Amino acid sequence: MKVALVTGASSGIGYETAKALAKKDYHVYAAARNIESMSALRAYNVKLIKLDITNHSLIQNVVNHIIEVEGHIDILVNSAGYGSFGAVEDVSIEEAKKQFEVNLFGLSELTKAVIPSMREQNFGKIINISSISGRVPSCFGVWYHASKHALEGYSESLRLELSDFGIDVIVIAPGGIKTNWGPIAINHLQASSRGSVYEEQSQNMANLMDKQFKSDFLLAPSAVAKTIVKSIERPKAKPRYIVGFSAKIIILMHAILPTKLFNRIQKKQVEHSPRN
Repeated sequence: MKVALVTGASSGIGYETAKALAKKDYHVYAAARNIESMSALRAYNVKLIKLDITNHSLIQNVVNHIIEVEGHIDILVNSAGYGSFGAVEDVSIEEAKKQFEVNLFGLSELTKAVIPSMREQNFGKIINISSISGRVPSCFGVWYHASKHALEGYSESLRLELSDFGIDVIVIAPGGIKTNWGPIAINHLQASSRGSVYEEQSQNMANLMDKQFKSDFLLAPSAVAKTIVKSIERPKAKPRYIVGFSAKIIILMHAILPTKLFNRIQKKQVEHSPRN
C-alpha cells in the first residue's frame, strides 16, 4: 500500500488532494498547523498530523513517526504555501523572508527528510505545488513570485539529483484557484500600501484580483487534486503540469509576446480595473 504525506491539508488543494488519494486507498497523512481544520478528512480514514513546516526541528519527528508506523513514505505532496502581495518599498524584509520560509526553505527541509526513505526503496514521487506565478510576473507580487520562481529552479535541479534513485520530482503549476489564498493576498496588499505612494495603484490591483477571484472562471481545488493524482499514478509522469486553460494561455502569451508588450498589457489591466 502506497503511503502519502500531504502538507497544507487544512483547505484548498492540499485538503482535496488528501481526500482524493484516500479515496484511491492510499495511506494518507495530512499535515497542517491546525488539526481541527482537517477534521473532516477523518471520514476518509486520513491520519492527521500537526505540522508547521517552518519548524524545522518538528519536521524530522513527523517523518520519523510515519516511517516507524508505515515503514516507508512513497509520495510527498508539498502543498503548504503562503502568498503576500505588496510593493517592495512597502513590504518588510521579515514578511519577504516568511514567504520564502514557507514556500521554499520549509518545503526543502521536509523534502530532505523524506528523500532517504524513497532512495532506500528506489521509488518516490515528490509533488511540488508551484503556480504560473513561477513563470509569469504580476504587479505588486514581487516576493510571492520570486519564491515560486525559486521553487521552479529548485525542483528542476532536484529532479537531476534524484533521477538515479527512481524518484520523480513533479511541478504542478495552476492558474487562479478558488481558495482562501486570494482574499489573504488582497488583504496583505491593501494593508501594506496604506498611506504609501503605491496606495492607488495597489487598490486598483486589489480590485482586479477581487474580480478575478469572484469570477466563475477559476478552477476548483479538486481539479488541481485530480491532476496531482494523475501525475502520481502515471508510470512516466511529466516533469510539469500546467493546470487550467487560462493558465496555459497566459504562459503561452508570456512566451511568445515581447516582454515590454506583455508588461504593457498587464499594466493596462490594473489601470482599468473596476473600483469597489
